Amino acid sequence: MAPDSAGAPDARTPDPLAVVRTRGYAVLLIMVAALGVPISAAAFGFLALVHELQDLTYTDLPHALGFARTPSWWPLPLLAVAGLLTALVIRHLPGTGGHKPAEGFKNTGAPTAAELPSVALAALASLGLGAVLGPEAPLIALGGGLAVYTVRLLKPGIAPDASAMVAAAGSFAAVSTLLGSPLIGAFLLMEASGLAGMMLGVVLVPGLLASGIGSLIFIGLGSWTGLGTYSLTLPHVPHTPQPTVAEFGWAIVLGAAAALVGTGVKRLALSLQERVEPRRVVATVVMGLTVGVLALLYAESTGREASEVLYSGQDALGGLLAEGATYTVASLVVLIVCKSLAYAASLSAFRGGPIFPSMFLGAAGGLALSHLPGLNATSGFAMGIGAMCVAMLRLPMTSVLLATLLLGSEGITVMPLVIVSVVVSYVLVLRLERPSAESTAPR
Repeated sequence: MAPDSAGAPDARTPDPLAVVRTRGYAVLLIMVAALGVPISAAAFGFLALVHELQDLTYTDLPHALGFARTPSWWPLPLLAVAGLLTALVIRHLPGTGGHKPAEGFKNTGAPTAAELPSVALAALASLGLGAVLGPEAPLIALGGGLAVYTVRLLKPGIAPDASAMVAAAGSFAAVSTLLGSPLIGAFLLMEASGLAGMMLGVVLVPGLLASGIGSLIFIGLGSWTGLGTYSLTLPHVPHTPQPTVAEFGWAIVLGAAAALVGTGVKRLALSLQERVEPRRVVATVVMGLTVGVLALLYAESTGREASEVLYSGQDALGGLLAEGATYTVASLVVLIVCKSLAYAASLSAFRGGPIFPSMFLGAAGGLALSHLPGLNATSGFAMGIGAMCVAMLRLPMTSVLLATLLLGSEGITVMPLVIVSVVVSYVLVLRLERPSAESTAPR
């Protein structure tokens, strides 16, 4: 390659300004704005259904059967059923229930219309009955798939490039407020898809438009139905002082610890996935029972609720921060161990997203270390979230935003600490990664 060719645009790459000036781009923006309304409403309905299933199976059903409170063994039958249902969907429906969460976010394109039911059903069975996964990955797939399906019904001859932008916009609309801000969703999809260069703006503008409309729809439906917005928020964030030298030291420690834990969880999940896939139904039920046993062990050993090990942890983050002082270091360590193993088991067999469990694990780790001298609880909470997110997702900018915007005004104070912990975790994770066959092949 010539020395000056590194910065030269590829002849096959379209001119971004020329694309923006076309009539088709303006039509695309109008189309995306219109699609943002029904797709956001569908995403809201999906999240509401997941939430209602969790309440029905974990709270209402045991009460209806005469239990004064949910027994600590209750997750065992629920997760066995979740494993059976998820496995049957993966095995028998087109699309295998969507992407494999143990492999992280991958830009594999929007699912086809025939694959959408398997994505929705596998996620409902997994998330509604207690698997340790979040809803973001299914929402991204469902939003993109619904958008492309609708556009192709209206305009069968749509070009592949335009179809890809529509899919991205549908995904933006679906996760518009789930992560607390449309901006975080934009960064997540941008980093996960590997978008770069001048064309980033061309692709990002329709997505941001859909995301903004989706956010308004979520707020409106949340107010109208009284169900809330299902947005990642913390009701109360304790004040944190300005960072100290000691806390910068803790940022390095937290980053290194998160890299080790995250790498361990990911390797375990991928190893289990290899064993689950050849015997899908039986192995997925076993993984479900494993999650249930871990929840039972946590409840019996600490006296706390088994639900703290189950589910994504999104709704539990606020309580974890507000009630951090009520947890002993021992109970936090047991929670981290049980949740990590349950997370790996869920990643290996179920369907959902990896973000929220990683946030919860990082937050719990940060709070556990805050019992030691020199680390403020809020700072530890934020650094842990950022470091663990990047360890699992390999998305540094998204991880910093998740950890800081979640804390509101306090996030600005802790941002330097979060950046240090994220960078340490990210670099260490890349060094710990097993080299691929391609990278180790002789040249």
